[in-house]
Amino acid sequence: MIVHLNGLDGWPELENARDSMLAAARSTLGTNPRLEEGELSITLVSDAEMTSLNGEWLDRTGSTDVIAFSLGSADSVLGDVYIAPDTAGRNASGLGVDLTEEILRLVIHGTLHVVGHDHPDGPDRDSSEMYRLQEELLRSLEGR
Repeated sequence: MIVHLNGLDGWPELENARDSMLAAARSTLGTNPRLEEGELSITLVSDAEMTSLNGEWLDRTGSTDVIAFSLGSADSVLGDVYIAPDTAGRNASGLGVDLTEEILRLVIHGTLHVVGHDHPDGPDRDSSEMYRLQEELLRSLEGR
């Protein structure tokens, strides 16, 4: 699997998280044993860029923390994950976690979407199978 990480130069506070972000994506891709090959691109973008993507592709207003696009098939993955670190930082503050932890959570979340997982909207989101897998993968990265 090939994983690209783009836009990190815009967020120097995340430079030390490069290896962890790549490891998060690769371990998440590894949750689907049917995937034989693929390419994943993770791009960090500004809130303005995320607002534009959200409007153009999802017909939603405003920024969000992560958007994922899957272009793969049952045997391969091809996808893009976009993360807005400024939005993630605000969310991290509200959750009482540091920015790096929240970014890793979003890398995992977006990658899970790319490999075919989904979650309901609303109150059942945090108890969904995808959310539980996301948090399990995050804990395994952090050695918890």
